[in-house]
Amino acid sequence: MKRFHIALAVANLDASITDYTRRLGQSPAAIVPGRYAMWRTDLLNFSINENPQRAGQLRHVGFEEDGTEGFTSTVDVNGIEWEQFSAQEQDRRIVEMYGVPVRSGSV
Repeated sequence: MKRFHIALAVANLDASITDYTRRLGQSPAAIVPGRYAMWRTDLLNFSINENPQRAGQLRHVGFEEDGTEGFTSTVDVNGIEWEQFSAQEQDRRIVEMYGVPVRSGSV
């Protein structure tokens, strides 16, 4: 499966989790309190991290795709960072970067 990935910075993680859970119609697959949350829908991999100074800004985009080896990151002609990774690689990086999620769908 291939999911489009978008990552945003948010002012308040808890308020954003409530809002995006309603918008996406499901709870996050992973939450690291005060730091990070991620949803996996059928077509979308959506993540947020608390960073009030950058609230509302795009952090990066990319694709989660089964069978992808490792993790790659490139920058397009507009300066936007694009990542490509497998679900397993993202799960590993969540723990490495943010800590162990208290809620875990597949992390």
